[in-house]
Amino acid sequence: MKYLVAVVGPTAVGKSQLALNLAQCFGGEIINADSRQVYRYMDIGTNKPTLAEQELVPHHLIDVVDPDEDFNLALYCKLATQVIEVVQQKGKLPLLVGGSGLYVWSVIEGWSIPAVPPNKELRRALEIRAQKEGSHTLYRELQNIDPLAAGKIHPTNIRRLIRALEIYYATGQPPSRLRHKEAQDFSVIIIGLTMERSELYRKIDQRVDKMIEKGLVEEVKSLLQRGYDVSLPSMSGIGYKQIGQFLQDEITLPVAIERIKYETHRLARHQYAWFRLSDVRIHWLDASRSSDILSAAQNLVKGFCHCEEHSDEAISNTRLPRFARNDM
Repeated sequence: MKYLVAVVGPTAVGKSQLALNLAQCFGGEIINADSRQVYRYMDIGTNKPTLAEQELVPHHLIDVVDPDEDFNLALYCKLATQVIEVVQQKGKLPLLVGGSGLYVWSVIEGWSIPAVPPNKELRRALEIRAQKEGSHTLYRELQNIDPLAAGKIHPTNIRRLIRALEIYYATGQPPSRLRHKEAQDFSVIIIGLTMERSELYRKIDQRVDKMIEKGLVEEVKSLLQRGYDVSLPSMSGIGYKQIGQFLQDEITLPVAIERIKYETHRLARHQYAWFRLSDVRIHWLDASRSSDILSAAQNLVKGFCHCEEHSDEAISNTRLPRFARNDM
């Protein structure tokens, strides 16, 4: 039997830390399911795993393309499925980790996605329209065309709104009708992390402040110096957009920071639309109870795939993040 463990939930809830510990415990490898971590040179603002963490556990689908290269759901689903198969063939446990619901469910549910090539002229026209009239204009258009697809996209996510409209104009069909599911040849357990909204917002704000301290402004400045324009889809992500506005003297740094926090709060709320607390497929754990979360997740994985943990001695000799060692 082939297995896949998925670790999901809103941003800043602690998915990456838990996944690192589970991978160490069960000899696993991590497959990224964050739509922003596929871009090179964008490390701080996407909260990529550090090099030290990537040395502890193999990570896949990080730094896949340059910021000015196209990357879409169809390509991600294809690559992720291939990587999962390779990890399984090595006798390792693949862990799909991230908060991009579209990416996660496309893999788990085996979506077959139409390979519609990008239409640069249409994209540019829609980008100009969004700049002049606002992203909500595109969102309302998509709502009229495909309410189901619109319900899965954040109203300010211009990149995904444009892609959905692009698929519609190319095929004449609503995007949601073009996706069908194919049975995967592996069993999946989904572990979800959640916490009280106020505590999650506090953690988000702390993370944003830490990103600024780590050099997010310098990272965005470096991207601009490399020639990556603020109009690129990759640069529209939370953090990069606002710091770009600051560097272009459109807003002050304090305003940029507050907007990053506000938009990240909105993102977290939207992620709960993808990963619903009422979804019986997801085993929800309270991430605020750090003393219990690791052992609970370990028990779920052991019960699911009947695999054994690595020895306590081997685990204690690794540099596990945060709560890991105390909970072993």
